[in-house]
Amino acid sequence: MSLLQKGGALRPAQPEAANAYGTALRKLRPALIAIIGFSAIINVLMLTGSIYMLQVYDRVLASGSLPTLMGLFGIVLVLYSFLGFYDFLRQRMLARTSVALDNSIAAQAFGNWIRSGLADEAQGAGQPMRDLNTVRSFVASPAMTGVFDLPFVPLFLGMLFLIHPWLGLLTLAGAGVAALIALATRIYTKEAIRQATMLDTQDRQFSERTFGEADVITAMGMQNNVTTRWRTVHNAALHAGQGGSDPSEAFGAASRAFRMMLQSSILTLGAYLVLQNQISAGMIIASSILSGRALAPIDKVIGQWRGIGRALEAHRSLKEFFATAPERPKPIRMPRPTGALTVSKINKVAPGAGPLSERRRILSQVSFSLEPGDGLGVIGNSAAGKSTLARLLVGIWTPDTGEVRLDGAKHELWDPEALGKSIGYLPQSFDLLPGSIAQNIARFTPDAADEDVIAAATLAGVNDMILKLPDGYATQVGPHAGVAPLSGGQIQRLGLARAVFGLPRLVVLDEPNSNLDVEGDNALTKAIAALRAAGSTVIVMAHRPSAIATVNKVMILHEGRIAQFGDKEEILSAATGRPAPRPQGAPQDSADARPGSPEKAAACAEIAPCESQQQVLRQRAQSLSVNPPQNGAETQTNHEGNARSI
Repeated sequence: MSLLQKGGALRPAQPEAANAYGTALRKLRPALIAIIGFSAIINVLMLTGSIYMLQVYDRVLASGSLPTLMGLFGIVLVLYSFLGFYDFLRQRMLARTSVALDNSIAAQAFGNWIRSGLADEAQGAGQPMRDLNTVRSFVASPAMTGVFDLPFVPLFLGMLFLIHPWLGLLTLAGAGVAALIALATRIYTKEAIRQATMLDTQDRQFSERTFGEADVITAMGMQNNVTTRWRTVHNAALHAGQGGSDPSEAFGAASRAFRMMLQSSILTLGAYLVLQNQISAGMIIASSILSGRALAPIDKVIGQWRGIGRALEAHRSLKEFFATAPERPKPIRMPRPTGALTVSKINKVAPGAGPLSERRRILSQVSFSLEPGDGLGVIGNSAAGKSTLARLLVGIWTPDTGEVRLDGAKHELWDPEALGKSIGYLPQSFDLLPGSIAQNIARFTPDAADEDVIAAATLAGVNDMILKLPDGYATQVGPHAGVAPLSGGQIQRLGLARAVFGLPRLVVLDEPNSNLDVEGDNALTKAIAALRAAGSTVIVMAHRPSAIATVNKVMILHEGRIAQFGDKEEILSAATGRPAPRPQGAPQDSADARPGSPEKAAACAEIAPCESQQQVLRQRAQSLSVNPPQNGAETQTNHEGNARSI
């Protein structure tokens, strides 16, 4: 049996419409027109009760004819049967319409939900999945039937005017008062509903984040403090929700009381008209039923106004999001990249609001190029910009200025699905998605071959580890997997297997051995060597020497700028003070190895045993228990060789 559930091939990426939500709503117009038609039939059939009572009081009781009563009752049974059938069809179509709306834009909404996790695109991303769920639930709810019944209120008012103008005017005045109550409900609850929606989101996000950090919170005795903070957020959400609920409940109660009073007023006015011989006794009951039907949709809308308000707010958010979403032209499918990478004067500032010039600059004028099969080790102090550079290289972020090109083409020119298969990325911190080990390694590709999954695990050195798990490659991971949680090192090695799945042409590893032991370090070194031998371009952001033992080039980042870039041996020779030619591939803005320059000092501090730092670096190599595998001239067994392997 396959390790993965087999599925159809992925469809080529389609361009995202500038306003996909509007397009989806337009596609639903035929269904909505049909629902309006059913609503018209239902409201006409709702006249059955009032007409039947009119006939019983004015004809059957006056004539005493039992056959007439039975005939009328038979007609009523048929009409109510049709009423139930069409009401069922309307509810069914509303449910199907809500599902059709979800199917039309759920994929794009979910894609935005994923992109909103990127700090570079998070501003203003909104929560389309939550908004879509709110709109979909409302469309399928009984409150929607009240909305569709509202246009037919004039039908019942017209029937009342036919019975007697005074009855029609009284009901019309009552409908006006009910409409004013509905308008007041909208005005007094709009802002409260908006605030409640926002605070509910904050409450949910805080709860989810604390659940993910449960081990840290428990170990450090933070439960009470975190609970106090959660109660503050939760109480604010409850207060805002209650602020919208109180007016809605008050107006709803007033509307119901007014509706009952109006029915009694209709009966009183009807009785007066009977005494004046202007209408018959049967018309009293008929007018009472008609007035109730005329006000029922308004009363239902007022009673459900809180849910309607949330749906309107979600509808507005969806319209704004999809109206401002950029149109993504359909890319041309290009051949699989070879791995040739060119970075030209890229600059990146910290994500956030405000002009670019006022935000902190993370990377400045970074330029370099790599050929297929090259291995680059990127070294720098914390906050030097290594992780930002990794995100730019794989296309998660886009540079503010400058270009990143793979085989001469910028990332946005590639088909995202096709390019993603040729890129391997292992971030500093991540977790496995709920599913099986095989699915995670295969990137949830539905038709991935078992041998490709095993090959990736073998390349990452985790095949034996996986086979020791309870169900091997079929072992489920996630919060409800029912197995012992994996260690940080196991997760990191599985992440490496996912990154190398399918032998991608560009592999970027950000601190890939931060949680690894000596065995994991050795497996990582072998994987990098194997990837380079297969022609992949490998870039490793690292602090520990063993992570870049098998690279052939080194870059030193210092405060977002390239301090040095070139062949590893030449950089190491320059750092130790021995003469070495200037690297041929160094960009124009690379720092010269001038004595006393801060870039030179950073280079010495990070990668090379400068005269005053040889002993420190030896001790660091010893503390890390680094013993790089014997690999010719690039690896030596003494401590100085370990230090130079950086």
